[in-house]
Amino acid sequence: MDKIHIRDIRCYGRHGVASEENQLGQRFEVSLRLGVDCQPAGQSDDIMKAVNYAHVIERVVNIVEGRTYKLIESVAEAIAQEVLENFPLVKEVTACVVKPNPPVPYNFDGVVVEITRTRP
Repeated sequence: MDKIHIRDIRCYGRHGVASEENQLGQRFEVSLRLGVDCQPAGQSDDIMKAVNYAHVIERVVNIVEGRTYKLIESVAEAIAQEVLENFPLVKEVTACVVKPNPPVPYNFDGVVVEITRTRP
């Protein structure tokens, strides 16, 4: 299976267990790996045979910025389900959600949740 990578979609969301996170919000980053057969699009150069990644990105931003979740696991799950339900050419999606600044008193680069879901 071929792969389309969409890297580091930057969004502002209000996700977290702490009420301050839900009120103030913070930056999140989302990367996707889409399992797709790219041959029909590649051979024909026809956008109708390709995954429109601008539309995928728009859906991701709407999920991250449009609703509040307690867990970034839930954000990743919502993104994966949205992609599989709305982009029939995608056979598999890996969603990687990065929370760069979780409110914990330690010095580290953030928390990442990565999930992979396939079309049933």
